[in-house]
Amino acid sequence: MIADDQSVHVAPRAAMNANDIMKAKKTMAKMKSGAEQEEGDASASRLIDARIAELSDWRGETLARMRSLIKEADPDVVEEWKWAKPVWSHNGLICTGETYKAAVKTTFAKGAFLEDPSGLFNSSLEGNTRRAIDFRQGEKIDEAAFKALIRAAVALNTSGKKA
Repeated sequence: MIADDQSVHVAPRAAMNANDIMKAKKTMAKMKSGAEQEEGDASASRLIDARIAELSDWRGETLARMRSLIKEADPDVVEEWKWAKPVWSHNGLICTGETYKAAVKTTFAKGAFLEDPSGLFNSSLEGNTRRAIDFRQGEKIDEAAFKALIRAAVALNTSGKKA
């Protein structure tokens, strides 16, 4: 029961349909033409280029090397810019590239479901889904193992299995 001195806020009808509006926007985005998607990919690639150049230290070099290895492992990878960071996808999110003062982190969206025989995952190990690799200054990247993880992530995304 509401007291006489309390007000009640009723949301306007448009606000009540915000989920429907968001669904429509997502559907429209999926219907973009191939040219628009390529333009979006190019824009994301430019943002990643800019991020690498902006760092201008070992972190930029490491992020550039990770990016190169991802493209070698999956020539059909899609570069995106989400959450203010580089993102690589193929039928779903593969990984992100995050930069911190002491590390460059590659977070695999479904890393907990990937075999990691070389033990590259060294961060975010407690989660049920994600796993990450922190690369620190001066560390050597096991390129073959990293590319194997990328290929495994793509295989999981394209398998249709729910992780």
